[in-house]
Amino acid sequence: MKLKELQDAMIAAMKEKDKFKKDAIASLVSAVKKAGIDAGCRENIPDDMADQAILKEIKTVKEQIDTCPADRTDLLEEYRQRYAIMSEFAPKLLSAEEVRAILQEKFADVLATKDKGKIMKEVMAQLKGKADGKIINQVVAELTK
Repeated sequence: MKLKELQDAMIAAMKEKDKFKKDAIASLVSAVKKAGIDAGCRENIPDDMADQAILKEIKTVKEQIDTCPADRTDLLEEYRQRYAIMSEFAPKLLSAEEVRAILQEKFADVLATKDKGKIMKEVMAQLKGKADGKIINQVVAELTK
């Protein structure tokens, strides 16, 4: 996801006078810009860095949904709407089957060690931002049994 695409979507939401959507997208723009500044590439932020920042923001909102008290239905609904809007901009992540295929193809030598820590270290370096860490961990656990 390019920063420009996020900014264009935010401008479109402003034109539609959809303040909630604009605010949700603005937080994604802010997160991407912050990631770029932290990495020292303020002007040309790579797409993979932008994707990671977006995923991090989505994860934060997901945690808000999970930790919100059930009796606070107003907050819960707001978090769910925010999550739905942000999910539109999330990069497509690999499924468990795709992760399993990649592990068996590219990491067969490391899988043979059955050392889960070593496997996760190598795999996460390659698949970070492309697949959910929980799914990777689950697949590695299945393959090392």
